[in-house]
Amino acid sequence: NPARRFQGGLLLFGQREMSETVKYLLDESRMPKYWYNLVADLPKPPPPVLHPGTQQPIGPDDLAPLFPMALIQQEVSTEREIEIPEPVREIYRQWRPSPLYRARRLEQALGTPARIYYKNESISPAGSHKPNTAVAQAFYNKEAGVKRLSTETGAGQWGSSLAFAGALFGLDVQVFMVRVSYHQKPYRRALMESWGARCVASPSEETVSGRAILAQRPDHPGSLGIAISEAVEIAAQRDDTKYSLGSVLSHVLLHQTVVGQEAMLQLEMADDYPDVVVGCTGGGSNFAGIAFPFLGAQLRGGQSVRIVAVEPAACPTLTRGPYAYDFGDTAHLTPLVKMYTLGSTFTPPGFHAGGLRYHGMAPLVSHVKQLDLIEARAYPQIACFDAGVLFARTEGILPAPEANHAIKGAIDEALRCKEEGVSQAILFNMCGHGHFDMPAYMDYFAGKLTDQQYDEAELAMALSGLPSVTEI
Repeated sequence: NPARRFQGGLLLFGQREMSETVKYLLDESRMPKYWYNLVADLPKPPPPVLHPGTQQPIGPDDLAPLFPMALIQQEVSTEREIEIPEPVREIYRQWRPSPLYRARRLEQALGTPARIYYKNESISPAGSHKPNTAVAQAFYNKEAGVKRLSTETGAGQWGSSLAFAGALFGLDVQVFMVRVSYHQKPYRRALMESWGARCVASPSEETVSGRAILAQRPDHPGSLGIAISEAVEIAAQRDDTKYSLGSVLSHVLLHQTVVGQEAMLQLEMADDYPDVVVGCTGGGSNFAGIAFPFLGAQLRGGQSVRIVAVEPAACPTLTRGPYAYDFGDTAHLTPLVKMYTLGSTFTPPGFHAGGLRYHGMAPLVSHVKQLDLIEARAYPQIACFDAGVLFARTEGILPAPEANHAIKGAIDEALRCKEEGVSQAILFNMCGHGHFDMPAYMDYFAGKLTDQQYDEAELAMALSGLPSVTEI
């Protein structure tokens, strides 16, 4: 039991009585026993997932080639609470509950009356929030007799997390890493390989979809949509292999809600509650993890909270894309989901927040945005790095480029409070550290970082290719 080991370590140093803080850390009741499903509390159910051929709602059998049935059932569940299996909680105990901090030094630097809190998900073995779902997915696949998992990754946070989980459950893992990130972030590749995974730059010569992309453009930088196509293709070809996704789908968002549930209990200890919740958004998992429990409480009659999704200006899905049915991948191997999208063939520029370079947004996040339950804003790359460096110099933690977007959003909210002279509580998810993103910071300090712009003509072409769907 990690708690007993931690307690024993304290006793070795002669500390006979534990502080209230340490007692809290050892209290397993602070770690959720259930994942929270927002669908149960929504005023309107999300649109159905459609079969691309028939344009009819898909059933469990349509997803069976890619996912174990337990995850398929979670994907379509309308139950408010889904029990976390004890083997998964046992692994969670290695780093959960993750700490919640008040960023007092950042508050002082900004001169704001706001109270800024952040959940530190960087303490997981992989350095981000991603193991919350990687461990769960590996467990359910192992239970179903699966031998191998294929997946995609952008910045490498997800790929390294699934590699970690695969090692724990004895699963082979193959990761298709977006080519631009594959070269930008070599240490993430090394981390995946250290846990036994095989990492391939995408697009690759290993799949039909990858070869088709390279035939058109040999130097293609890759995209998450392309990497998803390659991973899905590999999974569909082998009976012993399933596909594993690190964001977007509802069961993935579900697993991340341990973050927000813990934050609720921790803020209760601090006798506080957020007026604003901020999260960065790429596919939507870390945002949903911190925001959905608070949104659900509000929908059930609880305290009102503003929820702000922050995305990169170079890939502005929520702030620029239409809400429409689209494929989740570039090769059109996946079902059709209704989401905010830039078009499945859209390739974002190669900015450093690789985990946010996805053409679409999680259908459930898209749905709550369409219902006007959340806000969205987009920021350029340099402004986000400015925010991340300020955070590092005040709070001591170097954030991942993705997390910098949430920090920028929280800082802007704190400055708004300063301008308006109001004291509000602001909560954001510090979803990962930047220890494997040092080339990005080196570029920033050398003045080589630029605010990259997406190609308007390419976006228009991608949007013109959206599938024509007659909605039910």
